[in-house]
Amino acid sequence: MPISPNQGSSGGGTTVTITGTNLGGATAVRFGTKTAAITGNTPTSVTVISPSGSGAVPVTVTTPGGTSNPLQFFYVGAPFKSSLSPVTGVTAGGNTVTINGTGLSTATSVSFGGVTATPTVVNDGQLTVTVPAGAAAGPVGVYVTTAGGTNNGLSYTYVDAPTVVSLNPNSGPASGGTAVTITGTNLSTTQSVAFGATLAPFSVISDTSISVVTPPTPDGAPGPATVTVTTSGGVATGDFTYLAGPGI
Repeated sequence: MPISPNQGSSGGGTTVTITGTNLGGATAVRFGTKTAAITGNTPTSVTVISPSGSGAVPVTVTTPGGTSNPLQFFYVGAPFKSSLSPVTGVTAGGNTVTINGTGLSTATSVSFGGVTATPTVVNDGQLTVTVPAGAAAGPVGVYVTTAGGTNNGLSYTYVDAPTVVSLNPNSGPASGGTAVTITGTNLSTTQSVAFGATLAPFSVISDTSISVVTPPTPDGAPGPATVTVTTSGGVATGDFTYLAGPGI
């Protein structure tokens, strides 16, 4: 006589189907000492709503012919989430987030502001999930659903991709040291600025402006350099020209 599912929330409310023979006319289904509400019954199955409980309990079906052998049902507590990393990402989604906590081994879905994704369970204390696309930039609640229920309490922030509109000035000596203002959009979460492959010191002025000091070229030679601005929302590029010094 199988039972499906054989686990559910400690708060009750799980729809459980028990299959077997001679089950017609069931008068009671008990989870341990508690009686479950019967919602469907045929000669080969009984469907019930599990009562609240904890741990592992025996489940029996009583009919006019007697009481069945017991099957085990396992109560699972609601999940607890302690941390989420990273806490920001592109509005287009696609990056991987790690969620740590307890009671995560039976996780079936993770919701980001109402948009669900299927997680990969690492163990009872950790899962990973690919973030779905967000409706707009901004924070959303993160909900994890397991056999034990649904738990929220963490927040994830969608960030729009950056743009680079201009560099002022857009040229300077190959020896570096030029103070440049980069203007664009969605720059407040800037993580790095590189001239070619060389990182440059920077400071965020506003969501539309960054101040940066050009590094010297690796070989001291002049020429064009692609300026790459990396933010939590993605990458944007602009152009800078390193100039040759005068000679006499």
